[in-house]
Formats: sequence, structure tokens, C-alpha cells
Amino acid sequence: MKKEINVVLNNKEIVVASNNMGKIKEVQEILYEYKILSLKDVGIDVDVEEDKDTFEGNAIKKAQTIAKELGGRLCLADDSGIEIDYLDGFPGVFTKRWKAGSDRDRNLDIIKKLEGVPKEKRKIKFVTAIALSDGFNTICKCGVLDGLVALEPRGVNGFGFDEIFELPDGRTLAELSPIEKNEVSARRRALEMVKGEIKKN
Repeated sequence: MKKEINVVLNNKEIVVASNNMGKIKEVQEILYEYKILSLKDVGIDVDVEEDKDTFEGNAIKKAQTIAKELGGRLCLADDSGIEIDYLDGFPGVFTKRWKAGSDRDRNLDIIKKLEGVPKEKRKIKFVTAIALSDGFNTICKCGVLDGLVALEPRGVNGFGFDEIFELPDGRTLAELSPIEKNEVSARRRALEMVKGEIKKN
């Protein structure tokens, strides 16, 4: 499901469906013309079930649900994960919940699934869908970062799958500085596209 309708920006505030200050800061850096608020800032605690079959579907559902809860205030929400070509897009929308345990446990499991698979077939995508909605009208854009699944975990700067996500220059995301990672992130790419749509409308 992918729905794109013009969003009328009748105010200068956007509520982000998160309390993650790193994410809030990144959104504020890109959408600097708007006051960016967290869920905590607006005093709500909404847990939206991510039950759609695409990243876009989950992001749209979260943005629309929370925007309606806030009486039509603009809400920005995201959903993200990895897709591994050799494993037919696994884990996809189940990235956050396909296996119990730590990030390292999941990363080692993925490496094991690709044991013996040559480098050229270890393609991986980091996908982030970002939706901006007033509860009814919605913009949704998807950012993608391409790479390869590393042979072993490397780096200490990241989280999640960063330590096994190898970029074309041979470094993993976890081997980048925070500034370098933000410059190439799929979330930043999606946010820039959302910003472009806002300017057009």
C-alpha cells in the first residue's frame, strides 16, 4: 500500500512518532523550518501495531493513527528494516521481531544463513519509509541504502544491523562516525524526499 496525497501545512509544527532524541534531532536538522516535537512533548503514549506487509504501509498507519489521536496535527512516522536478496528479502518488515535475543544474536544468525555465499550474492538493502500525515492526507517516501552482508561483525559505533552492513567502500555502518552515518542513511534520504514534496505543495 502506497498512498500519496498533498498535505496542507497549515502550521509550523510536526509531531514525530518517537521519543528517540537522535531521530528527533535528525528530523529537526532536515525540516528546520518546522518545530519538531516528540510524543512525550505532546503528552501521548500510543503503541500502533505494525501489521502491514510493507514498510510504507506501517509508516502510513502510524502517522495517520497518531495524527487522528492528536486531532489532525501533523505527524511524521517511519518504519525501517533490512532486505537480503539471497534470502528473498528476509527479514523485511519483520526486521525488528523475527528473532528474540540481542542485536549480535540476530546478526550472527544472518551470517550463518549466508555461510558459503559469495560476496556478489550477499546484497542487502536498508529501507526506511517515512510518512507525514494530518490523519487523512498523507505523503510517504522511501529511502534505500545498498550494501553487502559482511563476513563477520565489525565496528562499535552502531546498533541493530550496522555491524554487518558493509558499504561499497568496505566499511560497515558501525565503522562510520555518527556524522558519516547520518550523511548516507536511508532515513535521511527518505526525509529529504518528504521535504521535497512539502516544498512542491
